[in-house]
Amino acid sequence: MKVFITISFAVLFLSAKAQPISKLEASQPESKRMTPEILAQLGKLNTLGITKDRKSIVFSVRKYNLKEDKSTTTNFNLSIDGGEAKEIKSTDDLLINDRISPDGKYSISMNEVKVKNIFGKDVYPQFSKSDVMIYDNLNYRHWDTWEDGSFAHVFLNTITDKKITDSIDIMPNEPFDSPQKPFGGDEDFIWAPGGRQIVYVTKKKFGKDYALSTNTDIYSYSLETGKTINLTDGMEGYDIKPAYSSKGELGFLSMKTDGYESDKNDIIIYNGTTKLNLTKDWDGTVDDFKWSTDGLKIYFTAATDGTIQLFSVDNIRVENKTPVVKQITRGDFDIRNMIGQVDNKMFVEITDMNHAAEIYAANLSDGSTKQISHINDAIYSDLTLGKIEKRFFTATDGKPLLVWVIYPPDFDSKKKYPTLLYCQGGPQSPLTQFYSYRWNFQLMASNGYIVVAPNRRGMPGHGVKWNEQISRDYGGQNMKDYLLSIDELSKEPYVDKARLGAVGASYGGYSVYFLAGIHNKRFKTFIAHDGIFDWRSMYGTTEEIFFVNQDLGGPYWKNENSAVQKSYNEFNPINFVKKWDTPILIIQGGKDYRVPIEQGLGAFQAAQLLGIKSKLLYFPNENHWVLKDQNGLVWQHEFYQWLKETL
Repeated sequence: MKVFITISFAVLFLSAKAQPISKLEASQPESKRMTPEILAQLGKLNTLGITKDRKSIVFSVRKYNLKEDKSTTTNFNLSIDGGEAKEIKSTDDLLINDRISPDGKYSISMNEVKVKNIFGKDVYPQFSKSDVMIYDNLNYRHWDTWEDGSFAHVFLNTITDKKITDSIDIMPNEPFDSPQKPFGGDEDFIWAPGGRQIVYVTKKKFGKDYALSTNTDIYSYSLETGKTINLTDGMEGYDIKPAYSSKGELGFLSMKTDGYESDKNDIIIYNGTTKLNLTKDWDGTVDDFKWSTDGLKIYFTAATDGTIQLFSVDNIRVENKTPVVKQITRGDFDIRNMIGQVDNKMFVEITDMNHAAEIYAANLSDGSTKQISHINDAIYSDLTLGKIEKRFFTATDGKPLLVWVIYPPDFDSKKKYPTLLYCQGGPQSPLTQFYSYRWNFQLMASNGYIVVAPNRRGMPGHGVKWNEQISRDYGGQNMKDYLLSIDELSKEPYVDKARLGAVGASYGGYSVYFLAGIHNKRFKTFIAHDGIFDWRSMYGTTEEIFFVNQDLGGPYWKNENSAVQKSYNEFNPINFVKKWDTPILIIQGGKDYRVPIEQGLGAFQAAQLLGIKSKLLYFPNENHWVLKDQNGLVWQHEFYQWLKETL
């Protein structure tokens, strides 16, 4: 059997001979269909906020210039009524600086503080040129960064004559982070009303305890006493995103279970004496929330029915009444960010599978939406976009299964099309109307593929039980959901059943590896990006142990546990490698410490030794995602070149 040895490194892009996708697909006019180059040059929206006078919205747009290989970011000011956005040089005078106390005497900031000695030269000053790192506890690396002994701390700064004259670390000598790493930001530390307390989020655990737990808490530091109190003491899961109402009441998001990062996310309000769970009886999980301007209700976003919509909670603190959740918006789109409320409108960012984020005004009375920014209208107006269809199949257990189907532009039902099963990551992440610059469904469709994207078991938006079902059942019902979805759509005459592929990243990459051993020759090709290949190796090298403990049932050595036995045996892709018989492209980030490099290398080595056509696309300086522009273009070209060769 012939062994294919093909390794592609991202750094080879500049000298590569691969032709643009537009040339590979000569029958598809470049001016009419999405290409990787067009996708890379779309303007990327970053909303900064509503102005002090509440009359306009400030945002920035990042654009990448392919010819010059550089990006530029431009700030704009846009009326809340829409119209032409005006370019501005500075945003300082337009936006409220929430880092400064109400009386203007203080500010808050984040600084890295050295707390632990990690480097050999710290422990042994006489060996100053050594580069060794010494660890005696877990959490020695996180996401894409090795622990260096420094921690993010909140600082209280004294302002005199508009200058900082003194700074105090309010977390002295603590080996804890605020903001939380790797994704926390300014929302993790805020001023309480009156400016006499600083409220911040941190997980006061270190080492192994940190790696095993999700128990973040919300703390309040008093400027007058210098003392800190825990506002969420006894609440064992994630407690994050503190925000005060105009009436001075604290709201935050909370999960109940320690170690369960995808637990039901609820909105809690706290008046200093009692806490009330506003969404306890609502069958869903909250994404984000914002107080109404009058402080009498809360608006929030959440996944529902394959989309992300805007909701409200009424009857807050109304005596003898239960909080009532109401859905405000409806439609095949995602509300990805609540910018803020002005009168009866909530300004939001909206995406769908065909369009990147733009700013919209959502009417809070009738749920209607109006687009007010037009960053990429000119580009989209020159493209032919494919149809997106929401379909429902009956799963193997009789439950309705929502499946998004994305068709090529100029779709002709009399023709036959190669078809891709898209496997979502998470595993408990929603598959909604998101817009990705990597897993872009419109780009897949524009290259002539139908895309099948099931809302399989484990995804938010279909009730808490549906969301939770996947834990400790990775190779079970959700795999049946995947196979049923592709089988059902394959009954359509326009699907070429001899040209089916399966693609995905993270848990989607795991799904591809697992399907490769059980698909019974359904698929002709596979693409797995940063997927889990071997659960034993994964457990020994991933950084957040709480994730694998919750989802697998515990460590592999606890084999008396039935859930553990099933996870490491029945649901472990490496155990089915002997059944692999299909070409596979494996993509791996060198700085991915969530799904470490051993996973991709192990899968590639197995495929090579089995004599299966396979390729490794290795990004040494990327993490779980691909963030650099040219690396992203290599990713896209290799993705479609592989499909062209194998499908």
